[in-house]
Amino acid sequence: MNYRHVYHAGNFADVLKHFMLSRVIVHLKQKAASFRVIDTHAGTGLYDLHSEQAAKTGEWHEGIGRLLEAKIPAELAGLFAPLVEAVWRINDGAHQRPITRYPGSPVIAAELVRPDDVIFANELHPDDRQALERALSPYRNARVLGLDGYVALKSLLPPKERRGVVLIDPPFEETGELQQLTQGLREGVRRFSTGTFLLWFPIKDPSSIAAFKRELAGLGLPKLLVVEFYVRAPDDVERLNGHGLAVLNPPYTLAPELVSALPFLSSVLRQGDGARFAVDWLPN
Repeated sequence: MNYRHVYHAGNFADVLKHFMLSRVIVHLKQKAASFRVIDTHAGTGLYDLHSEQAAKTGEWHEGIGRLLEAKIPAELAGLFAPLVEAVWRINDGAHQRPITRYPGSPVIAAELVRPDDVIFANELHPDDRQALERALSPYRNARVLGLDGYVALKSLLPPKERRGVVLIDPPFEETGELQQLTQGLREGVRRFSTGTFLLWFPIKDPSSIAAFKRELAGLGLPKLLVVEFYVRAPDDVERLNGHGLAVLNPPYTLAPELVSALPFLSSVLRQGDGARFAVDWLPN
């Protein structure tokens, strides 16, 4: 797929992924004990939406751009506020449109956690890692590593805090990445069985996702939630038609929040006929 993120920053997939990450962090903050956020494939952390790469696709216009322009229903405003306000803060706190920058997962996490919580952001690509270090330099509780993402997953678990969330969001530059995700989850939960794991995956061909879900179900893990989100019907398997997240040990609040928020989000982000979403527990 070659998902070099600078081309896709702020797109429809980022919006749902970062909404879900924000809701997990909000829930973790309800307890006084500190926790850890681990991002295994962190990217550069901050994206210039006016850069040549971002401007080439302009995908953020149909993602975060739409959400910021939308009238969020009053009953959902509190759910979206952590993400939306983090994006505004990254844009100098000015509620001006269009925005010029979009925060990646590690910067969103850094904006939302407390001073005693810790972020470990890992990025293998040397140039991207240097950019990530610059993006996270204002946050004293953030650490940057330069390992292979799945090596980092093993080396960072279990966290000494014994609480936290692990985001596995690979670039899908290699074949077999879905199988690696499954294996990564198996290894991760062996070390940190009580942690929340978020696994992001693209959807082009639904048949490959059905196979992936069967593999996940075969792990026999309880409390495994899978969200699929299509912005159009998957008629063209060469095109990114949707994406999804598998969530192990989600906060008890997450599924109800998704049921409330996804109809609105789908209506805002849809790009064609056949837009839909699903929230399922595995095995079901």
